[in-house]
Amino acid sequence: MAAVGGEASSHSGSDELFQSFYTEVKQIEKRDSVLTSKQQIDRLLRPGASYFNLNPFEVLQIDPEATDDELKKRFRALSILVHPDKNQDDPERAQQAFEAVDKAYKLLLDAEQKKRALDVIHAGKEYVEHMMKEKRKQLKKEGKPLYVEEEDPEAFRQAVYKQTMKLFAELEIKRKEREAKDMHERKRAREEEIETAEKAKREREWQKNFEETRDGRVDSWRNFQAKGKTKKEKKNRSFLKPPKVKMEQRE
Repeated sequence: MAAVGGEASSHSGSDELFQSFYTEVKQIEKRDSVLTSKQQIDRLLRPGASYFNLNPFEVLQIDPEATDDELKKRFRALSILVHPDKNQDDPERAQQAFEAVDKAYKLLLDAEQKKRALDVIHAGKEYVEHMMKEKRKQLKKEGKPLYVEEEDPEAFRQAVYKQTMKLFAELEIKRKEREAKDMHERKRAREEEIETAEKAKREREWQKNFEETRDGRVDSWRNFQAKGKTKKEKKNRSFLKPPKVKMEQRE
């Protein structure tokens, strides 16, 4: 009976968790009905997403100045929307979207990584502000009204967004180039290491073979010398033969 009661308690707890999850899903859908699960997945997997998603704040759709608590709440809300369990009609794309959200959140949990992302965003903003000043200078020089379209808040936000995306993309390209260069150098170093090892192995084998055949070479040389000496002695002895005496013929 205790076992049955334990199972009933376990099922009850699971049902409560599911109900809590379901209620939270409904609250999120109601609050953010404009961006449905499918729309969020499409946004996170749109063409060029590998570069769009380099900005973790853009992935999570959260203000760079948001607090850690706000960041946590936003991650939970968005991760629920794109979770594969909630998108069983398209689980593969949902999984990819969920991984993008999870990656962005983990990056922002790292203080150093978050600072780098903020630095890029601030650099994008400063660039746009600088360009606005340059435009005003040019307009003043031409005697025209000193109004630039980026003075409109939405136009300014879009300009900063585009410049920030460009900076993130440039940094990613440089990172990949460094990675490729490092990989090439490691490969070249490994090839040199292998070549050095093979050369040393050949030299050891040659030395070993040389030592093993040395006695044979010495014996061969001695035999060769001995044969040469014998031939020389025979030749010398042939020169010591007495001349043949010619018999005189008598008449």
